[in-house]
Amino acid sequence: MRKIVLAHLAVLTANIIYGINFSIAKDVMPAFIGPFAFILIRVVSAAILFLIIHLFFIKQKVARKHLFLLMQCALFGVAINQLLFFKGLSLTQPINAALVMCTNPIQVVLLSAMLGKEKMGWHKWAGIIMGLTGAISIILFGKKYSLNNQTFLGDAMVFTNALAYAYFMIIAKPLLKEYHPLTVMKYSFLIGSIMVLPFGLPEFLEINWQQMPQNIYPKIAFVVIGTTFIAYIFNSFGLRYLSSSVVSVYIYAQPVFATLMSMYKLQGNPGWLHGLAALLIFSGIYLASRSDGFLKKETG
Repeated sequence: MRKIVLAHLAVLTANIIYGINFSIAKDVMPAFIGPFAFILIRVVSAAILFLIIHLFFIKQKVARKHLFLLMQCALFGVAINQLLFFKGLSLTQPINAALVMCTNPIQVVLLSAMLGKEKMGWHKWAGIIMGLTGAISIILFGKKYSLNNQTFLGDAMVFTNALAYAYFMIIAKPLLKEYHPLTVMKYSFLIGSIMVLPFGLPEFLEINWQQMPQNIYPKIAFVVIGTTFIAYIFNSFGLRYLSSSVVSVYIYAQPVFATLMSMYKLQGNPGWLHGLAALLIFSGIYLASRSDGFLKKETG
Protein backbone atom coordinates (compact mmCIF):
# COMPACT_ATOMS: atom_id res chain seq x y z
CA MET A 1 0.00 0.00 0.00
CA ARG A 2 2.88 2.38 0.77
CA LYS A 3 4.19 2.13 -2.79
CA ILE A 4 0.73 2.79 -4.23
CA VAL A 5 0.33 5.91 -2.10
CA LEU A 6 3.79 7.06 -3.22
CA ALA A 7 2.83 6.33 -6.85
CA HIS A 8 -0.23 8.60 -6.60
CA LEU A 9 1.84 11.31 -4.91
CA ALA A 10 4.58 10.99 -7.55
CA VAL A 11 2.14 11.39 -10.46
CA LEU A 12 0.41 14.32 -8.73
CA THR A 13 3.78 16.02 -8.16
CA ALA A 14 4.75 15.49 -11.80
CA ASN A 15 1.56 17.20 -12.93
CA ILE A 16 2.08 20.06 -10.47
CA ILE A 17 5.47 20.57 -12.14
CA TYR A 18 3.87 20.42 -15.59
CA GLY A 19 1.25 22.97 -14.53
CA ILE A 20 3.87 25.39 -13.24
CA ASN A 21 5.96 24.79 -16.36
CA PHE A 22 3.45 26.54 -18.66
CA SER A 23 4.29 29.94 -17.18
CA ILE A 24 8.02 29.33 -16.80
CA ALA A 25 8.66 27.85 -20.25
CA LYS A 26 6.68 30.68 -21.83
CA ASP A 27 9.20 33.18 -20.39
CA VAL A 28 12.02 31.38 -22.24
CA MET A 29 10.43 30.29 -25.52
CA PRO A 30 10.41 31.59 -28.18
CA ALA A 31 11.84 34.96 -27.09
CA PHE A 32 15.28 33.59 -26.19
CA ILE A 33 15.30 29.95 -27.35
CA GLY A 34 13.47 28.38 -30.30
CA PRO A 35 11.10 25.45 -29.61
CA PHE A 36 13.26 22.76 -31.23
CA ALA A 37 16.44 24.11 -29.62
CA PHE A 38 14.72 24.04 -26.23
CA ILE A 39 13.75 20.40 -26.80
CA LEU A 40 17.34 19.54 -27.70
CA ILE A 41 18.58 21.17 -24.48
CA ARG A 42 15.91 19.36 -22.44
CA VAL A 43 16.45 15.91 -23.92
CA VAL A 44 20.26 15.91 -24.04
CA SER A 45 20.62 17.41 -20.55
CA ALA A 46 18.11 14.94 -19.07
CA ALA A 47 19.83 12.05 -20.89
CA ILE A 48 23.15 13.01 -19.27
CA LEU A 49 21.52 13.21 -15.83
CA PHE A 50 19.82 9.83 -16.28
CA LEU A 51 23.07 8.29 -17.52
CA ILE A 52 25.18 9.55 -14.59
CA ILE A 53 22.70 8.59 -11.87
CA HIS A 54 22.00 5.21 -13.45
CA LEU A 55 25.74 4.50 -13.75
CA PHE A 56 26.39 5.09 -10.05
CA PHE A 57 23.20 3.81 -8.42
CA ILE A 58 21.32 1.34 -10.64
CA LYS A 59 23.74 -0.42 -13.03
CA GLN A 60 20.95 -2.41 -14.65
CA LYS A 61 21.16 -3.78 -18.19
CA VAL A 62 18.26 -4.49 -20.52
CA ALA A 63 17.67 -7.60 -22.61
CA ARG A 64 18.13 -7.31 -26.35
CA LYS A 65 14.52 -8.36 -26.91
CA HIS A 66 13.39 -5.10 -25.25
CA LEU A 67 15.55 -2.73 -27.33
CA PHE A 68 12.91 -2.24 -30.02
CA LEU A 69 10.32 -1.38 -27.39
CA LEU A 70 12.76 1.13 -25.87
CA MET A 71 13.22 2.68 -29.31
CA GLN A 72 9.45 3.11 -29.51
CA CYS A 73 9.47 4.76 -26.07
CA ALA A 74 12.16 7.16 -27.31
CA LEU A 75 10.24 7.92 -30.49
CA PHE A 76 6.76 8.41 -29.02
CA GLY A 77 7.54 9.45 -25.44
CA VAL A 78 10.50 11.75 -26.09
CA ALA A 79 11.00 12.82 -29.73
CA ILE A 80 7.48 13.09 -31.22
CA ASN A 81 5.89 14.04 -27.90
CA GLN A 82 8.20 16.93 -27.06
CA LEU A 83 8.93 18.23 -30.57
CA LEU A 84 5.29 18.43 -31.59
CA PHE A 85 4.11 19.96 -28.31
CA PHE A 86 6.61 22.81 -28.28
CA LYS A 87 6.29 23.47 -32.01
CA GLY A 88 2.49 23.25 -31.82
CA LEU A 89 2.44 25.60 -28.83
CA SER A 90 4.39 28.17 -30.87
CA LEU A 91 1.74 28.00 -33.64
CA THR A 92 -1.41 28.15 -31.54
CA GLN A 93 -2.80 29.81 -28.41
CA PRO A 94 -1.94 28.41 -24.94
CA ILE A 95 -5.66 27.97 -24.20
CA ASN A 96 -6.05 25.89 -27.37
CA ALA A 97 -3.10 23.70 -26.40
CA ALA A 98 -4.44 23.20 -22.88
CA LEU A 99 -7.86 22.16 -24.17
CA VAL A 100 -6.41 19.78 -26.75
CA MET A 101 -4.18 18.16 -24.09
CA CYS A 102 -7.37 17.31 -22.16
CA THR A 103 -8.01 14.63 -24.79
CA ASN A 104 -4.97 12.64 -23.57
CA PRO A 105 -6.77 10.55 -20.90
CA ILE A 106 -9.50 9.66 -23.41
CA GLN A 107 -6.83 8.68 -25.95
CA VAL A 108 -5.15 6.47 -23.35
CA VAL A 109 -8.44 4.78 -22.47
CA LEU A 110 -9.37 4.13 -26.11
CA LEU A 111 -5.89 2.89 -27.06
CA SER A 112 -5.74 0.65 -23.97
CA ALA A 113 -9.13 -0.83 -24.83
CA MET A 114 -8.16 -1.35 -28.49
CA LEU A 115 -4.90 -3.04 -27.50
CA GLY A 116 -6.61 -5.11 -24.83
CA LYS A 117 -4.47 -3.62 -22.04
CA GLU A 118 -7.21 -2.43 -19.68
CA LYS A 119 -10.82 -3.17 -18.80
CA MET A 120 -12.96 -0.07 -18.63
CA GLY A 121 -15.57 0.13 -15.89
CA TRP A 122 -18.13 2.86 -15.26
CA HIS A 123 -16.03 4.31 -12.42
CA LYS A 124 -13.20 5.08 -14.83
CA TRP A 125 -15.41 6.60 -17.51
CA ALA A 126 -17.29 8.68 -14.93
CA GLY A 127 -14.02 9.89 -13.39
CA ILE A 128 -12.61 10.85 -16.77
CA ILE A 129 -15.74 12.81 -17.71
CA MET A 130 -15.85 14.52 -14.31
CA GLY A 131 -12.16 15.47 -14.48
CA LEU A 132 -12.54 16.64 -18.08
CA THR A 133 -15.45 18.89 -17.09
CA GLY A 134 -13.45 20.46 -14.28
CA ALA A 135 -10.33 20.96 -16.40
CA ILE A 136 -12.21 22.58 -19.28
CA SER A 137 -14.08 24.82 -16.82
CA ILE A 138 -10.84 26.15 -15.35
CA ILE A 139 -9.23 26.64 -18.76
CA LEU A 140 -12.22 28.47 -20.25
CA PHE A 141 -13.05 30.54 -17.16
CA GLY A 142 -12.46 34.17 -18.18
CA LYS A 143 -10.63 33.18 -21.37
CA LYS A 144 -11.52 33.04 -25.03
CA TYR A 145 -11.04 29.88 -27.05
CA SER A 146 -10.29 30.39 -30.74
CA LEU A 147 -10.34 27.74 -33.46
CA ASN A 148 -9.40 29.03 -36.92
CA ASN A 149 -7.13 28.41 -39.89
CA GLN A 150 -4.20 30.15 -38.16
CA THR A 151 -4.28 27.84 -35.13
CA PHE A 152 -5.33 24.61 -36.85
CA LEU A 153 -1.80 23.34 -37.60
CA GLY A 154 -0.63 24.04 -34.06
CA ASP A 155 -3.73 22.41 -32.58
CA ALA A 156 -3.20 19.35 -34.78
CA MET A 157 0.42 19.08 -33.62
CA VAL A 158 -0.57 19.28 -29.94
CA PHE A 159 -3.26 16.63 -30.53
CA THR A 160 -0.73 14.32 -32.20
CA ASN A 161 1.68 14.95 -29.34
CA ALA A 162 -1.02 13.90 -26.85
CA LEU A 163 -1.71 10.76 -28.89
CA ALA A 164 2.01 9.90 -29.01
CA TYR A 165 2.34 10.31 -25.25
CA ALA A 166 -0.78 8.18 -24.71
CA TYR A 167 0.81 5.38 -26.72
CA PHE A 168 4.07 5.84 -24.80
CA MET A 169 2.32 5.39 -21.45
CA ILE A 170 0.82 2.12 -22.65
CA ILE A 171 3.98 0.58 -24.15
CA ALA A 172 6.25 1.79 -21.34
CA LYS A 173 4.22 0.05 -18.63
CA PRO A 174 5.51 -3.53 -19.24
CA LEU A 175 9.08 -2.21 -19.35
CA LEU A 176 8.59 -0.35 -16.06
CA LYS A 177 7.38 -3.58 -14.45
CA GLU A 178 10.53 -5.32 -15.69
CA TYR A 179 13.14 -2.60 -15.06
CA HIS A 180 13.82 0.32 -12.75
CA PRO A 181 12.26 3.60 -14.03
CA LEU A 182 15.75 5.16 -14.31
CA THR A 183 16.81 2.33 -16.64
CA VAL A 184 13.87 2.89 -18.97
CA MET A 185 14.35 6.67 -18.92
CA LYS A 186 18.10 6.43 -19.53
CA TYR A 187 17.70 4.42 -22.72
CA SER A 188 14.64 6.37 -23.88
CA PHE A 189 16.39 9.74 -23.54
CA LEU A 190 19.73 8.57 -24.95
CA ILE A 191 18.00 7.24 -28.07
CA GLY A 192 15.67 10.25 -28.10
CA SER A 193 18.68 12.61 -28.11
CA ILE A 194 19.77 11.18 -31.44
CA MET A 195 16.25 11.55 -32.82
CA VAL A 196 15.81 15.22 -31.87
CA LEU A 197 19.35 16.31 -32.83
CA PRO A 198 18.62 17.05 -36.54
CA PHE A 199 15.62 19.20 -35.58
CA GLY A 200 17.13 21.07 -32.66
CA LEU A 201 20.74 21.69 -33.71
CA PRO A 202 20.09 24.47 -36.29
CA GLU A 203 18.03 26.49 -33.78
CA PHE A 204 20.49 25.74 -30.97
CA LEU A 205 23.35 27.27 -32.96
CA GLU A 206 21.30 30.48 -33.34
CA ILE A 207 20.93 31.06 -29.56
CA ASN A 208 22.56 34.29 -28.40
CA TRP A 209 23.78 33.28 -24.94
CA GLN A 210 25.61 36.58 -24.36
CA GLN A 211 22.44 38.68 -24.62
CA MET A 212 20.26 36.34 -22.57
CA PRO A 213 19.12 37.89 -19.24
CA GLN A 214 20.48 36.23 -16.10
CA ASN A 215 17.00 35.44 -14.77
CA ILE A 216 16.32 33.17 -17.77
CA TYR A 217 18.98 30.62 -16.79
CA PRO A 218 17.16 29.40 -13.62
CA LYS A 219 14.01 28.98 -15.71
CA ILE A 220 15.90 26.85 -18.23
CA ALA A 221 17.25 24.80 -15.32
CA PHE A 222 13.71 24.31 -13.97
CA VAL A 223 12.48 23.02 -17.34
CA VAL A 224 15.44 20.65 -17.69
CA ILE A 225 15.65 19.35 -14.11
CA GLY A 226 12.04 19.72 -12.98
CA THR A 227 9.81 19.36 -16.02
CA THR A 228 11.98 16.84 -17.84
CA PHE A 229 14.16 14.88 -15.41
CA ILE A 230 12.09 14.78 -12.20
CA ALA A 231 8.63 14.74 -13.81
CA TYR A 232 9.52 11.87 -16.14
CA ILE A 233 10.90 9.84 -13.22
CA PHE A 234 7.81 10.48 -11.11
CA ASN A 235 5.41 9.62 -13.93
CA SER A 236 7.41 6.46 -14.69
CA PHE A 237 7.30 5.43 -11.03
CA GLY A 238 3.54 5.98 -11.08
CA LEU A 239 3.14 3.90 -14.24
CA ARG A 240 4.93 1.03 -12.52
CA TYR A 241 2.18 0.66 -9.92
CA LEU A 242 -0.89 2.34 -11.46
CA SER A 243 -2.76 1.76 -14.71
CA SER A 244 -1.96 3.96 -17.71
CA SER A 245 -5.45 5.49 -17.68
CA VAL A 246 -5.23 6.48 -14.00
CA VAL A 247 -1.84 8.14 -14.56
CA SER A 248 -3.25 9.99 -17.58
CA VAL A 249 -6.28 11.30 -15.64
CA TYR A 250 -3.91 13.27 -13.41
CA ILE A 251 -3.27 15.54 -16.41
CA TYR A 252 -6.55 17.25 -15.46
CA ALA A 253 -4.77 18.60 -12.36
CA GLN A 254 -2.40 20.64 -14.53
CA PRO A 255 -4.84 23.52 -15.23
CA VAL A 256 -5.39 23.92 -11.48
CA PHE A 257 -1.72 24.54 -10.77
CA ALA A 258 -1.18 26.45 -14.02
CA THR A 259 -3.98 28.80 -12.96
CA LEU A 260 -2.58 29.18 -9.43
CA MET A 261 0.88 29.94 -10.87
CA SER A 262 -0.58 32.52 -13.26
CA MET A 263 -2.55 34.16 -10.45
CA TYR A 264 0.55 34.25 -8.26
CA LYS A 265 2.47 36.09 -10.99
CA LEU A 266 -0.43 38.50 -11.60
CA GLN A 267 -1.26 38.79 -7.88
CA GLY A 268 -4.81 37.55 -8.45
CA ASN A 269 -7.08 35.50 -6.20
CA PRO A 270 -8.97 32.32 -7.16
CA GLY A 271 -12.78 32.50 -7.11
CA TRP A 272 -15.41 29.96 -6.08
CA LEU A 273 -15.66 28.67 -9.66
CA HIS A 274 -11.99 27.73 -9.54
CA GLY A 275 -12.60 25.84 -6.31
CA LEU A 276 -15.62 24.01 -7.75
CA ALA A 277 -13.67 23.04 -10.88
CA ALA A 278 -10.75 21.80 -8.77
CA LEU A 279 -13.17 19.71 -6.68
CA LEU A 280 -14.55 18.14 -9.87
CA ILE A 281 -11.04 17.37 -11.10
CA PHE A 282 -9.78 15.64 -7.95
CA SER A 283 -13.10 13.84 -7.45
CA GLY A 284 -12.77 12.59 -11.03
CA ILE A 285 -9.22 11.39 -10.38
CA TYR A 286 -10.37 9.48 -7.31
CA LEU A 287 -13.36 7.98 -9.12
CA ALA A 288 -11.23 6.87 -12.09
CA SER A 289 -8.76 5.28 -9.67
CA ARG A 290 -11.48 3.29 -7.89
CA SER A 291 -11.79 0.80 -10.75
CA ASP A 292 -8.18 -0.23 -10.07
CA GLY A 293 -8.61 0.06 -6.32
CA PHE A 294 -7.25 3.43 -5.22
CA LEU A 295 -4.70 1.87 -2.84
CA LYS A 296 -4.31 -1.48 -4.57
CA LYS A 297 -1.56 -2.38 -6.97
CA GLU A 298 -2.71 -2.44 -10.59
CA THR A 299 -2.11 -5.87 -12.08
CA GLY A 300 -3.17 -5.50 -15.69
